[in-house]
Amino acid sequence: MRSIESAELLDEPAKAIAGAVRSNLSGTLKDAVSGTWLGHAVHPLLTDVVVGSFTSATVLDLLGGWGASAASRRLIGVGIAAYVPTALTGVSDWADSEPVDDGVRRAGLIHAAGNAAALMLYAGSLLARRRGAQRSATLLSVAGAAVLGSAGGYLGGYLTLSKGIGADQTVFDPGPREWTAVSGATEVPAGKPVRVVADETPVLLLRDGEQLLAIHDRCSHRGCSLSDGEIEGGEVVCGCHGSRFDLHSGAVRQGPATAPQPAFEVREREGRIELRLRSTVAA
Repeated sequence: MRSIESAELLDEPAKAIAGAVRSNLSGTLKDAVSGTWLGHAVHPLLTDVVVGSFTSATVLDLLGGWGASAASRRLIGVGIAAYVPTALTGVSDWADSEPVDDGVRRAGLIHAAGNAAALMLYAGSLLARRRGAQRSATLLSVAGAAVLGSAGGYLGGYLTLSKGIGADQTVFDPGPREWTAVSGATEVPAGKPVRVVADETPVLLLRDGEQLLAIHDRCSHRGCSLSDGEIEGGEVVCGCHGSRFDLHSGAVRQGPATAPQPAFEVREREGRIELRLRSTVAA
């Protein structure tokens, strides 16, 4: 991983691809491929279809003999059909994260290239089957599985589990469950978001008339500070990727975010502002 993440020569093509993705994916389509409608990223769900179909075909090639040839062919067809939406959802997630992390940018490009190579190998295997060249078809599917497991599965797992691509950025720090005094809030002007800290959790605090509103300041999508965003009609718009969240409940009103922001109850007591996590999760 160190050699991949330090490979600066990958930056130019990766930035060009990511920029094109961000320029062309927006609005309803962006929300759809991000998984706003689902409540979490779509990409992991689709990868199971591609990886499962391709590797199952390889297992049948190795263990099923000639009698399993038709089933292997159908499985490869399913994997190829599922590849395009899977790649689209993955590159969308990656493009939102690569500007702030060189390692993500470079590993993501190799991940995508490896998956494309595996696709070509399985497509070649399918063509060989149609020509009756079962031995070549099996060799190609085995090679495809090897590439898919290394560049595809390994790097995909690294990007998701080690780099947090597609994960809710607030899940391990939802905020205090008991009343906790905030720091950094000597005065909260009306209508202007203020970033405060409650027991190490960053919180966006906003005064709306006589009411104080508070949601987690770290955007669940990619971790940007929501207090740097714009307030529009009871919602905050993230300045990084345009996700919208309800300031009362933390609910997602527009993607690409998929998870709601933790929201807090707020009270002013003895000259201090205190808050605690709401007991219900926004829908």
